[in-house]
Amino acid sequence: MEEKRRARRKEKNEYFFDYSLLFLLLFLLGFGLIMIYSASSYEAFQAYQDAAHYLKKQLVAICVGLVAMVAATRIPLGFWRYVAYASYGVSIVLILLVKSPLGVQSHGAYRWIGIPGTGFNLQPAEVAKIAVILVCALLLSNMKENVKRWGAWIFMMIVPLPLAALIYFVTDNLSSAIIVIAIAWVMIFISSPTFMRYVVMGGGALSGAAAIVFYVVQKAQQPVQEGESQNFRFGRILAWLDPEAASRGQGFQTVQGLYAIGSGGIWGKGLGESIQKMDFVPEAQNDMIFSIICEELGLFGGGAVIILFIMLLWRMMRIATNARDNFSALLVTGVMAQIAVQAILNIAVVTNTIPNTGVSLPFISYGGTSVVFLLAEMGIVFGVAGRILQKDMR
Repeated sequence: MEEKRRARRKEKNEYFFDYSLLFLLLFLLGFGLIMIYSASSYEAFQAYQDAAHYLKKQLVAICVGLVAMVAATRIPLGFWRYVAYASYGVSIVLILLVKSPLGVQSHGAYRWIGIPGTGFNLQPAEVAKIAVILVCALLLSNMKENVKRWGAWIFMMIVPLPLAALIYFVTDNLSSAIIVIAIAWVMIFISSPTFMRYVVMGGGALSGAAAIVFYVVQKAQQPVQEGESQNFRFGRILAWLDPEAASRGQGFQTVQGLYAIGSGGIWGKGLGESIQKMDFVPEAQNDMIFSIICEELGLFGGGAVIILFIMLLWRMMRIATNARDNFSALLVTGVMAQIAVQAILNIAVVTNTIPNTGVSLPFISYGGTSVVFLLAEMGIVFGVAGRILQKDMR
C-alpha cells in the first residue's frame, strides 16, 4: 500500500519534457545540414576545393549550439532575470565594436566582430535578439496589469528601438533591426492585445500609404539602369515591383530564386539535382536556401518545411501557455516570435512576396552565430518546459 502511494506521489511530481519539440528541432537541424551540403557543394568546391567546406563549418556551429542548449536548459530561470539588463548593455557594446579593429567585413558590410585566437566571427545582431527577449520578458512580467496603461505601453514600444537603430545605422542591417522590433512588439501584443490592435491598424494604414508612394515614385522616376535606382534600398523596392526589369541588377537573385522554385514543380528534380545552385542563385546555402529546397524537393518539400515550422511553433505555444509564471511564458513567447518572424520573412523574400532583404531560415540556412544563439534560446525553452508538471500538459 505504501509503495502505491509513493508511485502516485512520484507521478504527480513528474516534470514534463517535450520530446516532440526535441525531435522537430533535431530533424530541422539534420535536414538543414543535408540542404546546406546540397546547395553549397558546387560553390565550396570552386572556392575551397572542398565540397563539404560549408557543411563542416555548420556542423561545428551546431555542436557548439547543442552544448549551449543543454547548458541553458539547466540554468535556473532566475538567472535570466539578473542578466537581462546586462545583456542589453553588452549587445550595445558589441554592435559598436563592429566599427573597431575587431570588425570584420563580409559581402561589402561590417556586421561581424572577430573573436581573437579562434578564427570565428560573432554577429552582434544575434546577441541583440536574445537581449531584447530577456529585457522585454522582465519588464512585462514586472509590470503585470500596468502594461495596459498608455504610459507603460508606449515605454515598452520604445524599448527595442535603440538596439534596432544601432543595428541599422552601425551595421547597415535592416532585416535584423526589423526582427528586433518585431520580437518586442509580438511580446507586447501577447501581454496587451487591446493596445496592440491600434498598432496593427496603424501599421496596415502606413504600409498601404507607403505602397502607394512607392508606386507613384516608381512611375515618376526614370530608372538608372534596368529598373534600378541610385538609392540601394529603393532599388530593391523597384526590383520587387518588377524583378524582370532589374534581372541583371538587384532583381537577379530574386528572379533566379523564382526560376528555381518554378522548375522544381510539385515533386522536385531530386536531392542534389539543382541547377540554380551552380552560380545562378547567389548565396544559395544562406538566405535563398528555401528556393533550392523547392527546386530539389518541389512544392511538396517546401510545404513540408513550412508544416515543420508550424508544428515547432505550436509545441512552443503549448509550453508558453502552461508555463509556471509570466516571465517564463514571455521568454518562450519571445523565442517563438523570433523563429516565426525569421521564417516568414525568409520565405516571403524568396517567393518575392516582400522586397529582398537578408534573413536566414532558422536552423536550416548556413550561419554559425545564428544557429548557436537560436539553439541557446531553445535551451531556455526546454528549461521552461522542464519546470512544468507532467499533469499540467495533458
